[in-house]
Amino acid sequence: MKQESKVEFKTSRPFSLGVEIELQILDKQSFNLVPKAPELLAMVPTPLQQRIKPEFIRSMIEVNTEVCSNMDQVRDNLKQLILKAEELADRSSCFLFAASLHPFARYSEQQPSSDPRYMRIMDDLQLVGRRFITQGLHVHVGMSNHEAAIRVCDSIRLFLPILLALTCSSPYYEGIDTGLHSYRAKLFEALPLAGMPDQLESWDKYLDMVTLLTNTGIITSVRDLWWDVRPHPDFGTIEIRICDLPSTFREILAIVALIQGLVAEVTESDKHLNPNIQVLKSNKWQAARYGLAGTFVYPLLQKRISMLEAAGEIFAKVMPVMKKLGTSQYQSELQQIIKRGTSAEHQRSIFAEKKDFSAIIKELQPKFWQ
Repeated sequence: MKQESKVEFKTSRPFSLGVEIELQILDKQSFNLVPKAPELLAMVPTPLQQRIKPEFIRSMIEVNTEVCSNMDQVRDNLKQLILKAEELADRSSCFLFAASLHPFARYSEQQPSSDPRYMRIMDDLQLVGRRFITQGLHVHVGMSNHEAAIRVCDSIRLFLPILLALTCSSPYYEGIDTGLHSYRAKLFEALPLAGMPDQLESWDKYLDMVTLLTNTGIITSVRDLWWDVRPHPDFGTIEIRICDLPSTFREILAIVALIQGLVAEVTESDKHLNPNIQVLKSNKWQAARYGLAGTFVYPLLQKRISMLEAAGEIFAKVMPVMKKLGTSQYQSELQQIIKRGTSAEHQRSIFAEKKDFSAIIKELQPKFWQ
């Protein structure tokens, strides 16, 4: 007998923010991943234990903000949490590094978290899960109601590849140049129910899908839908999950501000876009493979432009709403990403000169706060 889904979309303040970042834990001598998360987390003060948390493997941690009303709160909250996490890492004779893949660590040497949910997922995924040693940036944006959340999830898919192209930071895997700017994006797509989602259309159709997947045992909750963008009913948000993790704090903030502005701009539009899924996947491939040097296609217009042009168009598109949100100052940093290049480009440049993967970490890690 069919059971109706009991999923409810909780209320939240429109365009409020919650930010999650996943950070690598590295040994001070070898610069390799080191499974010290349990040791580090044991020292987290009680008030921060919901903010600095374990992740899929023991050589990474997650830092997540409180619900923030604006970007100033995001900046202050993230800074406080990361500085505390860095302090605890130092006390554990290790340090933290921001990128979406470690350049030479081996997946076979990583230890999974003891969290029951992660253990269940790892048991199911087997080798696919063991290879998934990536880190990312996830941004929650508050939505006024469930129908708005569905409409924005559908429409914003068109722009997700641009966000990926701006954040690429995973060109290497186990000491191999993958040829991609974001190999994390392709590792993630090997997971079930991950990647670019299909059109959701309406809240009722979303509930029907969740009911089907839950009743048939495909998922245990909506948290098992690892899409590049998804409604998050428990928080009353949509969650943008496509981004690699930029390697500097200022770039992280700029991307979060861009995402907030983009969600607000799409929300204010009365359009409910349904871009062709094959074009969306092609655009995402271009971003993962070539980064900002890729190409971008607007499916309805059949218009093909460079990813750099597409990024510039998005910056201009969201500028008015960013002004209203008080975040227009982040536009200059977004322009700097285009001018300086992404973490993936920097990593390749360093390795080309030094021929040493450790040199990538030595050079980039001290620049996180600059």
